[in-house]
Amino acid sequence: MSRYFTEDHEWIDVDGEVGTVGITEYAQEQLGDIVFVEVPEEGKELAKGDDAAVVESVKAASDIYAPVSGTVLEGNSDLADEPALVNTSPEEDGWFFKLTLSDAEELEGLMDESAYQAFVSKL
Repeated sequence: MSRYFTEDHEWIDVDGEVGTVGITEYAQEQLGDIVFVEVPEEGKELAKGDDAAVVESVKAASDIYAPVSGTVLEGNSDLADEPALVNTSPEEDGWFFKLTLSDAEELEGLMDESAYQAFVSKL
């Protein structure tokens, strides 16, 4: 499995043609306590950069963007009852949605973990 990152602080774990998407530790720290998450519906078609999900915290509401194009397989239903999973486990249990990648070449425009860490260190 490979993990990629966007400049908007989303991550995507890719396993074959399936990607699991969430936000990074850095992003959840900036947002503060998460109080609500809206994930995309199964079957929704997303283009790279589309608004895919919404996260609301005590500080602000933010859009979560699709790091690549694809079709949503499932949203993380656990977040409806426990949005704080994004705070406690942003890069594991607090994932937002899974999608089937429609163009794996889009991954080439994303950062690997070391490039993302270097990006965040400059913020």
